[in-house]
Amino acid sequence: MKIVKRILKIMLFFLVLGIIFYVGIYTYARFTPKLDINSANSFYLYDKDGNLYTANSSKEWIPLEDISPYLIDATISIEDKHFFSHQGFDFLRIIKSLYVNLKSGKRLQGASTISQQYAKNLFLDFDKTWSRKIEEAWLTIRLESHYSKEEILEGYLNTINYGGIFGIENASWYYFGKSAKDLDLAEATSLAGIPKSPSTYSPIANPEANKQRQTLILNSMVKNKMITEEEKEQALAQELTFTGEKRQSTLATLMYYQDAVIKELQEIKTIPSSFLKTGGLKIYTNLDMNAQTILDESVNKNLNEIEGIEAAGIIMDPNNGKVLALMGGRDYSKSQFNRALDAKRQVGSTMKPFLYYAALENGFTPSTTFTSEKTTFTFAEDKTYSPGNYDDNYPNKPISMAAALSYSDNIYAVKTHLFLGEDTLVDMAKRVGITTKLEAIPSLALGSEEITLIDMMHGYATLANEGYKIKPYFITKVEDIDGNVLYEAKESKENVLNKSVVYVLNEMMTNCYAAEFIDYNYPTCMTIAPSLTNKYAIKSGTTETDHWIFGYNQDILIGMWAGYDNNQESAVSNGTKVKQMWADTIEGYFKDKEAHWYETPKNVVGVLIDPISGKVATNDTEKKKMLYYIKGTEPYTDTPDLDASIPTIKQE
Repeated sequence: MKIVKRILKIMLFFLVLGIIFYVGIYTYARFTPKLDINSANSFYLYDKDGNLYTANSSKEWIPLEDISPYLIDATISIEDKHFFSHQGFDFLRIIKSLYVNLKSGKRLQGASTISQQYAKNLFLDFDKTWSRKIEEAWLTIRLESHYSKEEILEGYLNTINYGGIFGIENASWYYFGKSAKDLDLAEATSLAGIPKSPSTYSPIANPEANKQRQTLILNSMVKNKMITEEEKEQALAQELTFTGEKRQSTLATLMYYQDAVIKELQEIKTIPSSFLKTGGLKIYTNLDMNAQTILDESVNKNLNEIEGIEAAGIIMDPNNGKVLALMGGRDYSKSQFNRALDAKRQVGSTMKPFLYYAALENGFTPSTTFTSEKTTFTFAEDKTYSPGNYDDNYPNKPISMAAALSYSDNIYAVKTHLFLGEDTLVDMAKRVGITTKLEAIPSLALGSEEITLIDMMHGYATLANEGYKIKPYFITKVEDIDGNVLYEAKESKENVLNKSVVYVLNEMMTNCYAAEFIDYNYPTCMTIAPSLTNKYAIKSGTTETDHWIFGYNQDILIGMWAGYDNNQESAVSNGTKVKQMWADTIEGYFKDKEAHWYETPKNVVGVLIDPISGKVATNDTEKKKMLYYIKGTEPYTDTPDLDASIPTIKQE
């Protein structure tokens, strides 16, 4: 009996202590400065010309009385049914969710209130560290101390994510073409289901999942006596029509770029940890609205008829790293995953230019030959590697490096890779700015490693700007709401490649669409030759699941990828469409601009060559092509037999 009394006394002590702490912290919060939630975490994004192009402090902010009561009730019912009675935290719900999660061993239930979620939305990011959770809790208390429930609910509904569309008024117009005040029960419950997981419950991306979520919400509204069973059944039976159109046509196309801007913003140490402490930010970016529009239009034009395929693209000034346009997917409202920044995919033959730069630097020339034939490479412990050319097409004779690059010949690439040593390409990738850790393996020459699009842009920029390693960036300047400069970008360039050697490589990369190389095979980008009016260095790459293309001149670098998120095989014809997508983008970019090619270095000389054999052209040579060489390395009649220097080769 004494033990029971002692336990009760301890429990009573902690209960009283908890009440004192609870009252004390709320009292203290009342005397802290009132949070300015109208400007907190608001950010204004400006393009390269200083024009405001979007802001998360929505222009479509509407008062609570202009939001359908059905939407309000549905949100409260499914998100936080005790919203109007708790003080920011639903302790009974927290205890229940802990019990359910501990019993199942999984995180099946959450216990965040609307106030907590709104506090979280006032931050730049959604870190799950304990310090962030404590700060979130403190912000929730301050919100509850200074604002009415109606004000908190209004702010929440005007800022949450409805599948890439932020704020209920924007979402209502996007999905149903009407104002939020006009939403009926069926429409309101469909929208109320999205915020829990925007990519999962979007009615456009996943109509079945949205319907299941809508049913759950309607059942909860019946249980909470907000609607009748009959009203529920009528709402479930109603067929909804989704417009999927934004009143601001640029909203969705810019969201991937905006996400990239926010991601970079988080990495700038001079920016305060939260917008609450700054009262808003003005972010000046490198966005070229014309380039962004051209990129989006070309992607949609070429891939519209291919169901389920995704795409990513980046347009960048290679001379300074300014990212002018970015597309992380085909439809932000269906998926917020930014494939341009975060998707690691096998890069295929787009790895070869870095290999061939290393080869040129180590004594190779555009005329250097290897025999391309069906080959098995045998290494120590009888390990073998048998790469193949596309469609099993082999010339069965020596071919020049220029031809190998034009056709993307895999046998030549692997021979070069092994001749130089497998570490050479790994070191070269690091040298040009590719940060992904790569393995020194035979298949690296064929792009077997997975790298992100933005990381590949690091490397290709070094080729496009004649040898300088730069870092892609989105933000030029950040100011607080009063115009005080908090951050200004400083460009950095490091010379890591030889300008003359880069020039020789860039000239070779123009042969990917050169008719002079039509022979036993076709140049890989021959299909887009009729679309190109300017001179570009280009390299495409294809694996069973991925299609890549990078191309540039002195002014601009454009990289693109397409494939399926689930890594299913992609048809070869999809690769043709990706190449056309790139051609439409770069030609659209230069429509009203002058394009520039590189000036030939003084120590580089052009020689008329038989492009396949790499030998000097004669009067009897059927096809001739001007190739470029460092002076003193021009071709001669007898070419060295480099095949003898490769690990044991079995010719099949």
